[in-house]
Amino acid sequence: MDSRLLVVSSVSDDPFAIDVAHFFGQTAEIADLISLKRFANTEVCPRFISDERDYGNVGNRLQGMTVIIVSTCCGNHTRNALAMRNCLVGRAAKDNGAEHVVLVEPDLYYSAQDRGPRPDHGTVDFERSSDDYKKFDGQPFSSRLYAQLLQTSGVDEVVTIHNHSVAVERLFADVFEGRFHNLSPASLYADYLVSDTIDGVVGKPAGVVLCAPDEGAAAFVRSIYDAIMSASESMLLTPSVGMLFMQKRRSGERRVEIRPVSDSPVQLDSLTGHDVIVFDDMVRTGYTIMECCTKLKEAGARRVVFVVTHFHSSDEVKENLNTPAIDEIITTNTLPAILNRDMQGRLRKKMLVLKIEKWIARFLLDRFGLHHPVTTPPLYAIDMSSKNRRTARSTR
Repeated sequence: MDSRLLVVSSVSDDPFAIDVAHFFGQTAEIADLISLKRFANTEVCPRFISDERDYGNVGNRLQGMTVIIVSTCCGNHTRNALAMRNCLVGRAAKDNGAEHVVLVEPDLYYSAQDRGPRPDHGTVDFERSSDDYKKFDGQPFSSRLYAQLLQTSGVDEVVTIHNHSVAVERLFADVFEGRFHNLSPASLYADYLVSDTIDGVVGKPAGVVLCAPDEGAAAFVRSIYDAIMSASESMLLTPSVGMLFMQKRRSGERRVEIRPVSDSPVQLDSLTGHDVIVFDDMVRTGYTIMECCTKLKEAGARRVVFVVTHFHSSDEVKENLNTPAIDEIITTNTLPAILNRDMQGRLRKKMLVLKIEKWIARFLLDRFGLHHPVTTPPLYAIDMSSKNRRTARSTR
């Protein structure tokens, strides 16, 4: 590993950060590089560890170095606490000579609070109504505050994954002067699906249909389709892959109506015998996905797979997605708690997790013009419970 680079975290035992550091080629443990001391009054004071006998380099321990802070929502730390810790670690890096500070936050904090009560509070791609402004009345424009706090703290660059908010992307790109990287997992999903699902239907009449459950997921589904076509170029036969675009209309706080867009390339009446893969960036309640997948099954889909990047494992999600309309759930470990079988609950029987630390490390290595042999493809690792039906089949 290049000695000018240092991978740390705002939590010394964050497994995601530890794995990213490993794939980066860093041999030192994060806990040996940074101390996250907590005072009796509960305040946290990060300290980059140095030689206690070195009095000639005080305040310059990180001179000329690039510090990469990897932060995921893990353990007993709230997102609020982690956000403050990130600011403190960033400031500690800069106050001790770091030249460049990069924050890697796979599930970006405060990005759900991407608008405020005034016209200058969020640049969106739709015309805001009076009801939309009123929804934020009395609230802070939190995503802008967080971006500004990070920048003031010394963070120069932010890396996140599959953030759905146009307002957040524009805001962070502006605050960090273009050094905001919203990584799309489309190529990862395409690579996995081509080898696991699509290869098995090549040459068969009933192919695979990629489904966007609402308008917000349509562009992502198109990018996955393009990535699948690119990944399939080496096949003798072109796989049969179609796209179904759905739209939703809310009829209540917890009720939605799902139906196909009128000009969708594939419609519900042509799904019989097909495998359908539904994609979304996040799941917080699961109502939309439950309704969408039920429609697909009722239309005759042979198998319905739900692929989601950020899986918030709430009781509501686990209840709603534990439906026979969903045969399999594929997600990533941007929220590492998903690797805890107890957090998965009954969904562990049909859940598969793509661990993406190697993919993150590869992006960072490319970003700084470096190479490490550990980051060769595939850029993900598969994790699934022994209760998963696939595991049971493979052990027979």
